[in-house]
Amino acid sequence: MGRAFEYRKATKLKRWGHMAKTFTRLGKQIAIAVQAGGPEPENNPTLRSVIATCKRENMPKDNIERAIKNALGKDKSAYKGVTYEGYGPHGIAVFVDTLTDNTTRTVADVRSVFNKFSGTLGTTGSLAFLFDHKCIFTFKAKPGMDMDDFLLEMIDYNVDEDMDFDEEEGTITIYGDPKSYSAIQKHLEEEGFEEIGGDFTYIPNDLKDVTEEQRAAIDKMVERLEEFDDVQTVYTNMKPAEVEE
Repeated sequence: MGRAFEYRKATKLKRWGHMAKTFTRLGKQIAIAVQAGGPEPENNPTLRSVIATCKRENMPKDNIERAIKNALGKDKSAYKGVTYEGYGPHGIAVFVDTLTDNTTRTVADVRSVFNKFSGTLGTTGSLAFLFDHKCIFTFKAKPGMDMDDFLLEMIDYNVDEDMDFDEEEGTITIYGDPKSYSAIQKHLEEEGFEEIGGDFTYIPNDLKDVTEEQRAAIDKMVERLEEFDDVQTVYTNMKPAEVEE
């Protein structure tokens, strides 16, 4: 199990937040997928992928259908992804991933939190050297499949060598180059894998040790950011307590 798995496992609850917040996040992703490729999952690979993720997160079918219907009535420019980067307390890097229909509101909200916690909001790309941007796919494993052969095959699609296998859920999670998102999804579907949920993530390439007091301050900042509906996920390079040596 590699760095991506350890970080993802230790921070899963913080990344996805409470159920209501998760459904709001996924609803926006549905809207973007529908506006870009239409409301029919069979004709819209991105929407298929988002719906698979919705099901894995136990989002009710009625919620999914309502989100698709609502998306048809929205302006196609309603939501767009915007990221905000900076430093929080104790020099911890903070990366804020948002989906917003009002960037003026969103940047004001994010900046207010950075200011409150004596942080500094930087320019886009200023923290790129601290995080690896990855696409991520989770899908059902096939019975008896050879993981080594599968990995060798997926390297041709710019997929990382490290992957996660959840024996309890019977799922595989792989990470790859964001530019290969569509190619990876197409290949997985052509190979007959089921419930293919895709997303994007940022993985810190160097985790920073903190004291418990420092951790508490950073956690408060992250929690405050996550209260905003526009904020999808907050990433930091703080070493999770669960993986500290």
